[in-house]
Amino acid sequence: MHQELALKVVVGLMRTSGQLTQFLKNDVSSYGLNSTEFGVLELLWSKGEYPVQQIAKKILISSSSTTYVINQLEKKGLVQRRIDAKDRRVAYISLSPSGFDLMREIFPVHAAKLDKVFGDLSEAELQGLSSLLKKINFDQS
Repeated sequence: MHQELALKVVVGLMRTSGQLTQFLKNDVSSYGLNSTEFGVLELLWSKGEYPVQQIAKKILISSSSTTYVINQLEKKGLVQRRIDAKDRRVAYISLSPSGFDLMREIFPVHAAKLDKVFGDLSEAELQGLSSLLKKINFDQS
């Protein structure tokens, strides 16, 4: 019984994940961004200036992709780069004034849309869901 139920849960999670991914893509594209660009901007919005190498780890993309995305955001005038004075190999990225203004405008709208997606769940249910997702064990060696 546990095995059958686990299979049903996987199907439900995959279906929900696909719908959530599509929702997020549609939402961020309405701001002229792709998901990765928005991920970088959201990280900088919530955490402040960040080293390029750490951005890749935080938003789970390759270093080469991170460089490309940061270059695109720089071309759009949404981020700025600062080279570490002590170690010129290290670059820090932060929101530019335009990037800050954009995130101040769009992030509350984005957050409200996400809140609506999860609107049928109580706070306790959301906390429970978060806890349950963390309990899924992929270490099956």
